[in-house]
Amino acid sequence: MSTTTETTRSHDLGIGNWKAGVFGGIAGSAVMGALILAMNPPTLAVAIPSLYALAPPPNPAAGLAVHLAHGAVFGVVFAGLARLLETDSTGSLLGLGIGWGIATWAVFAALVMPVWLGVVGSPASPPVPNFAPPSLLWHVGFGVVLGGVYALTADRL
Repeated sequence: MSTTTETTRSHDLGIGNWKAGVFGGIAGSAVMGALILAMNPPTLAVAIPSLYALAPPPNPAAGLAVHLAHGAVFGVVFAGLARLLETDSTGSLLGLGIGWGIATWAVFAALVMPVWLGVVGSPASPPVPNFAPPSLLWHVGFGVVLGGVYALTADRL
């Protein structure tokens, strides 16, 4: 009689569920993109694509594509933070999402983006810093959706 034993090893890279992070980040940035289009279309049509010399002229499709890609990257970083902070309940993930949305607003939207737009000579270059309240609302919406989608999908993906 012969017995075979199989061993499965899991290598945790400490980045949380990156797939759920990508999915949540794309969902959050899609909702945020809709808010931007409703409240200030030039941000999506000119400012965001200008980061990569994709505008002018206004190009909302390129702006949305860039924005979704950024959302995916920020979603992976969120997954890493959730793992690092051992955050796993829905409420704590929503709170972390809100905090992450505020952080992305304060650092990337208010500081990095205006500097970057100035460096590339964009006609949509805002002042530095650019702590615009509508942008804060958009980023909090991003964080809520990211945290909620991550909470719903982290154990399924």
